[in-house]
Amino acid sequence: MNTLNALAAISLAYVALLFSVAFFAERSAARGRGAWLRSPVVYTLSLSIYCTGWTFYGAVGSAARTGLEYLTIYLGPSLVMIGWWWILRKLVRIARSQRITSIADLISSRYGKSNLLGVGVTILAVVGTTPYIALQLQSVTLSVEVFTRLDAGSDGRADTTAFWVAVGLAVFTVIFGTRNLDSNERHHGVVMAIAVEAVVKLTALLAVGSFVVWGMAGGVSETLARIDASDLGQWEVDGGRWAGLMLLSAAAFLCLPRMFQVLVVENDNDAQLRTAAWAFPLYMMLMSFFVMPIAVIGMTHLPAGANPDLFVLTLPLSQGQNGLALLTFLGGFSSATSMVIVAAIALSTMVSNHIVMPIWLELRRGTASVSGDVRNVVLLSRRLSIGGVLLLGYLYYALSGGGAALATIGLVSFTGVAQVLPAMLGGIFWRGATRSGALAGLTFGFATWLYTLYLPSLGAGTLVPEAWFAQGPLGIGWLRPEALFGITGMDPLLHAVFWSLTLNTVAFFMVSVFSFPSPLERLQGAQFVNIQQAQGGARSWLHGTAQTEDLMIMAQRILGAQDARDLFRREAERQGSEGQLPAPTPEFLQRLERTLSGSVGAATAHAMVGQIVGGMAVSVEDLMAVADETAQMMEYSARLETQSRELSRTAAELRAANDKLTRLSVQKDAFLSQISHELRTPMTSIRAFSEILRDAEGLSRADQNRYASIIYEEAIRLTRLLDDLLDLSVLENGQVSLNVTGGRLSDVIDRAVAAALADDGARLKIIRHAPDEQVWLNTDLERLSQVFINLVANARKYCDAEAPELRIRVHGSGDRLHVDFIDNGSGVAPEARDVIFEKFARVSDQKAGGAGLGLAICRQIVARLGGEITYLQDHSGAAFRVDLPMSRQMAAQ
Repeated sequence: MNTLNALAAISLAYVALLFSVAFFAERSAARGRGAWLRSPVVYTLSLSIYCTGWTFYGAVGSAARTGLEYLTIYLGPSLVMIGWWWILRKLVRIARSQRITSIADLISSRYGKSNLLGVGVTILAVVGTTPYIALQLQSVTLSVEVFTRLDAGSDGRADTTAFWVAVGLAVFTVIFGTRNLDSNERHHGVVMAIAVEAVVKLTALLAVGSFVVWGMAGGVSETLARIDASDLGQWEVDGGRWAGLMLLSAAAFLCLPRMFQVLVVENDNDAQLRTAAWAFPLYMMLMSFFVMPIAVIGMTHLPAGANPDLFVLTLPLSQGQNGLALLTFLGGFSSATSMVIVAAIALSTMVSNHIVMPIWLELRRGTASVSGDVRNVVLLSRRLSIGGVLLLGYLYYALSGGGAALATIGLVSFTGVAQVLPAMLGGIFWRGATRSGALAGLTFGFATWLYTLYLPSLGAGTLVPEAWFAQGPLGIGWLRPEALFGITGMDPLLHAVFWSLTLNTVAFFMVSVFSFPSPLERLQGAQFVNIQQAQGGARSWLHGTAQTEDLMIMAQRILGAQDARDLFRREAERQGSEGQLPAPTPEFLQRLERTLSGSVGAATAHAMVGQIVGGMAVSVEDLMAVADETAQMMEYSARLETQSRELSRTAAELRAANDKLTRLSVQKDAFLSQISHELRTPMTSIRAFSEILRDAEGLSRADQNRYASIIYEEAIRLTRLLDDLLDLSVLENGQVSLNVTGGRLSDVIDRAVAAALADDGARLKIIRHAPDEQVWLNTDLERLSQVFINLVANARKYCDAEAPELRIRVHGSGDRLHVDFIDNGSGVAPEARDVIFEKFARVSDQKAGGAGLGLAICRQIVARLGGEITYLQDHSGAAFRVDLPMSRQMAAQ
């Protein structure tokens, strides 16, 4: 057992080294010294988790069995990085904009923050990744067994190796993958440890390859000669299978939870992606460079029946190169463990955010957001999920017997996770994609993959009866798992890939076409498809009854007290608030939701904020942001055109109303200044002359009378001003009582003209037509006279003609009586005509007099009399018309 003990000690020392690297990286990031952790080199090396135990061990085994076909697994991701970089860039920018934490979060957020879709993608990812985790456990177990056989006294208890490896990986992942909640869901320690492992496995594979080529084969030319002489040197390419495998590996590169975690979630800037676009294919080329020589030399030097998956390990051992074999073991161990660690982190995040947290929120409806330590719930659920995921991988390994080729297990997993591809690509490029379509596509694809590939991979008779493979369920031959719909002769893998992705895509497209997205789906669709033009996420909060204190409590329980306080303080400063808490505006709620989504996922954050706010809605601004989407559909073009005209008209009306309000505000300020002046002036005069009468001695009788007259006149002036204010208040409140009497219109006009021109009316010429004025009225004659007096007085004061004239014209029109007052001056300025009947408005700013209440009082009086007073636009001078209903009048007898 010496070799096994040494192997265990070296493995523990290596794991301790990874612990140290991860711990150092975490501390550097926490202290703000982690700029080097975000370098493009570290990012590129972290992508090496694509190269798992399958790549390290299984690529050689695949080459020994199928020749150059193993290259398809390398070519797919390389083509994505080189040719589909624009897809990756779009995914990365969407993830940064929307705070995406996993591939399930991406699908859920795109389709209206649907947690049902998040659950579906999570289940698919867990089930699809289970074979891959089993593959890593199998690769480690097989490599350990190789060293175990070196001990003559070994008891062969290698069956427990997979279990203890799973336990050890779970412990490491829990420690460095769930130490805290990061609003960006980034794990600097884990990423740095993966980068170190990437160097180790590449070094190990290159070392073995170099030893095989120069230490065993005798050089490059001899190696190439042996390859040409072997069956593997024949260039036989099955075009259909190669195309299918490259498509499958490219899809898996985008959809594998662990790859999405490091490729999208851990990405910090576009520079990382630009470097990885050429550096990662280079890394892949180096990893595959010695695969064929190792396979050929292994088949030549090792005995028949040797497992080709282990050639990278058994070849050095066969030559007594135990140190190189140990390095190779560490390379394979690194390949397996890095994949399992990141996959467990990604899957635990998905399980926690989309399954555990929604159930917890439902069980604690209305209180989950403000009570209970949400952070502990999330962290505990993720830790348990990590253990559960690794347990499922171990169970798959145990059920499958661990006897299948590593490449076969990996392709089963690839096909499963590839079912997310139609919903992902459709969601970021097609606005018409709907939640129902995505759900239908995933359901059909997942079910087909389970039936045609996943369950059969466990072995006939394990979960699928053996009779189904020969006769189909219930004897229905066209439903056989490996000959679906009667199509026979296809490779089982390509058969499953073809039917699962075809049914998935067709269902996704057809259901999307015949279903209509919700408003939030349309908003999210516009944000995802037009991420270059999008400014932040769709606003989902229009109004509500949220208290900022409740939001703070919820944020503290998810982000932590300090991070939550920092977030709220920044928002308060952005709003210009003097306190520490910002107002719960829609913009703040949007930013808060997106920050929380970085820790608990978009759907869960949406639900938690919704529990407090209670005011989920879609704002008009957001609907307008995606209005152009319907322009793609001809049946909506007329509606959009109508809406555009209405909005333009409404905008013009709003601008006019705003201008009017602005002018009224200015006039109100002028009125307050004027009214204070009008009140102060008579009161000052009354006080001053009263003091003279009281204190002065020896005043003559004439002086006393003159001062008393001034006091009397100023009192009348003050009374008149107060009467105007009181009249307007009474009229506006509807408290006026009409004194309805009968009288002739001509008499009312006579009294009004006499009163208005009593002081200085000689310069204003009044033009009337007496016969037209012989109309009998049955109304409040005093109030009507007050209106006429104001109109005549305005003409006397403001008509700026050299020989001012006022024409009073009476005529009828249908059931209305019109009394027009038209002068020959320049009239009211066009920009002031729409406000002259408002309070505080004055016909002219050049001439003093009045407080701007006269026309406002006239409008209220005429309205109470059942009529209307208007300004006539088609006259050169000032022109006012008083309309009275026929019910208030009768022809003079």
